[in-house]
Amino acid sequence: MRRLLFFLLCICSSTLWAQDIQNNPGSNHGNRFEQLGAILPTPNEYRTASGAPGPKYWQQRCDYDIKADLDEDKQKLTGSETITYYNNSPNELTYLWLQLDENEHSAKDNANYQDGSTMRKIISDQTVDMMERMTKDNDYGDKITKITDALGKPLQYMINKTMMRVELPTVLKPGQKFIFKIDWNYHISDRMKYGGRGGYEYFPEDGNYLFTITQWYPRLCVYSDFQGWQNNQFTGRGEFALTFGNFKVQMSAPADYVIGATGECQNYQQVLTPAQFARWQKAQTTKEPIEIVTLDEAKARMVNKSKEKKTWIFKADNVRDFAWGASRRFVWDAMPAYVEGKKVMCMSYYGKEAYPLYRRFSTKVVAHTIKTYSHFTIPFPYPVAQSVEASNGMEYPMICFNYGRAEKDGSYSEATKYGMLGVVIHEVGHNFFPMIINSDERQWSWMDEGLNSFVEYLTEELFDNKFPVRGKGPAWAIIDYMKLPKNELEPIMTNSENIIGFGPNAYTKPATGLNILRETIMGRDLFDYAFKEYARRWAFKHPTPADFFRTMNDASAENLDWFWRGWFYGTDPVDISLDSVKHFTPDFDNPPAKIDTTIMRSIDKPMHSKYPEDVSKERNKDDKNISFATDADTALRDFYWRYTRGQIPYDTTKFAVHNTQYDEPLDEATKQKIADKQFYELQFSNKGGLVMPLIIEWTYKDGTKEIERIPAQVWRKNETHITKVFMKDKEVESIKLDPNRETADIDDTNNNWPKVTTESKFQVFKAKQQLLRSIPQSNNPMQKAMEKDKKAF
Repeated sequence: MRRLLFFLLCICSSTLWAQDIQNNPGSNHGNRFEQLGAILPTPNEYRTASGAPGPKYWQQRCDYDIKADLDEDKQKLTGSETITYYNNSPNELTYLWLQLDENEHSAKDNANYQDGSTMRKIISDQTVDMMERMTKDNDYGDKITKITDALGKPLQYMINKTMMRVELPTVLKPGQKFIFKIDWNYHISDRMKYGGRGGYEYFPEDGNYLFTITQWYPRLCVYSDFQGWQNNQFTGRGEFALTFGNFKVQMSAPADYVIGATGECQNYQQVLTPAQFARWQKAQTTKEPIEIVTLDEAKARMVNKSKEKKTWIFKADNVRDFAWGASRRFVWDAMPAYVEGKKVMCMSYYGKEAYPLYRRFSTKVVAHTIKTYSHFTIPFPYPVAQSVEASNGMEYPMICFNYGRAEKDGSYSEATKYGMLGVVIHEVGHNFFPMIINSDERQWSWMDEGLNSFVEYLTEELFDNKFPVRGKGPAWAIIDYMKLPKNELEPIMTNSENIIGFGPNAYTKPATGLNILRETIMGRDLFDYAFKEYARRWAFKHPTPADFFRTMNDASAENLDWFWRGWFYGTDPVDISLDSVKHFTPDFDNPPAKIDTTIMRSIDKPMHSKYPEDVSKERNKDDKNISFATDADTALRDFYWRYTRGQIPYDTTKFAVHNTQYDEPLDEATKQKIADKQFYELQFSNKGGLVMPLIIEWTYKDGTKEIERIPAQVWRKNETHITKVFMKDKEVESIKLDPNRETADIDDTNNNWPKVTTESKFQVFKAKQQLLRSIPQSNNPMQKAMEKDKKAF
């Protein structure tokens, strides 16, 4: 029989008794809290142990001067580029590697990374045409017609699938630059049929095209201190590693085409009509988006096609890439946004199909995105940010391609609306990750997709506090993925080409992990400072995972190696169980009583509760310094915004607990201190493997609640089991772990005391169907409100 004094000492010292076990693979503690140590690369003069660039950090630079001609009739692009490559490394170079991404579509020069297939999958995915195209010689892929030095002397080169090696005539020494020229062309593929990030979409109803010209010119590979040349083949999955530089690009296209591109246009006055140019000038100071090219003008151009050509000229400095979109179908609107006093022109390009959504939302969402991302990272440094509706989702510096088209009658579903808003925020957000904080997407997809998805989540939350975020932030949203069998899970650190579950692995799990750090482990202030410091340190540089992990530790004074190890390098889920509860009350007059232990006792009635409100939404709602975009601009409020405000929460139910007594002689002073106290000894087990903080919600018999948070380090001496005693002023009615579902615990049936039963999914579905059937269609407020909202707009 244990003495009460023992429990008091546990409370005061906050320590746990555990066996003195050596730290080894067979140990029950220590491994999950090991420093990353040799897992991370050794710090050096280029990259420091703090996660910051070192005193001898260097990176290459590459400038481009490109002239391109778009042949609409042949769907062909012809180009000539002059490249100036700066060797800022301490190494001598004898060759350069360039990327030929258009060879992704070539039958003979593609990367040829094949996956297994079955007859059922082939038929259901309708991939027979694709298989035939990739097994027969086709006319797709880059055609290199000439490579010379600055004086016109031919250079030797070799093409290996999607990579091209150019031999230097002499050694390129540190501090020197090399200028050379490449002439090339390729046939543009039907992106809607063959896939890919760039290509064309054809509209048979009016005989027009929408071109997205991306990964279109031979581009230098990255040569870095940590890996040399990044010349891994482009398979279509792992994206890009690119070198910063300055661009001047001239694009010739049909004279009635509108072009949006990376950077600033240098000749709007020459390519726009006088009326359009006047609107452009007016847009520089407007507070609402102005149509530079109107819907009526776009419709007229679609019918009366020009056979002439115009050349648009764009310049962009200190960018890693250049992309453009071109079509006579484009409506174009613009308005300025201001980031720390600097004007950024926010613009959108879209066809008539997307007009109901993009005219209302797109440019304003672009502005909201760059301002919100600037708050959480660094001030947006570029003069332009653009969103192009092209029925896809892909990002480039200052421009991105998104989806979101209305029905033919101009209406749109809630899913379409929020899908469109989400993809615009996500793709515009990529300006920061990886266009500015320039990680290597070919190796680590999560460093751009995961970090960007996390800030996308914050941006969506600040757009509308009822934004239906489902997969890129709230911990509960990743649970279904984390429940999968171990052999179906992959570490986040898996190479991009080898990931099976690309969405959860590269996007949602890293984004969720960062949100858990921010809301549950570190706290907002500490996390935000460290995250912003990472962005500041590595803006316009090439960070690696080690730089991110080390910076977050360094800037917060939190040793997060246990989290990086478990969440990013491991596949264990979170499943913390509340195994037993013992209740003790001091009784100084009677001899010691028998201890009555209540272990997860079931009760009769199930607990009904709605999904918990997202903890981020709750805190944002209470923060008087936050202004939601839908409050500041009520024009953004539509039917769905109003409908979500009418939701009614479910009721909650209380539960009873057992009472026990325990006695131990103590001195009078101690007796007075604990005379009216309630003692609870809780036993926890780590069934999932991934350690997390203990978040305990105490519900007292008087109806009040208290949430107590114990850091994850409580597991450091025993990673599988913990016994801990708590002293309370009031008697406890019930106990619940992780009440707001902040930790991605995959099994909440073992989180309660007393244990509660829950309805099956079938029972919940049946109840919902009965409720819906009880509402007459003639009185359905959802349908009536939507019709009213559609007419108003």
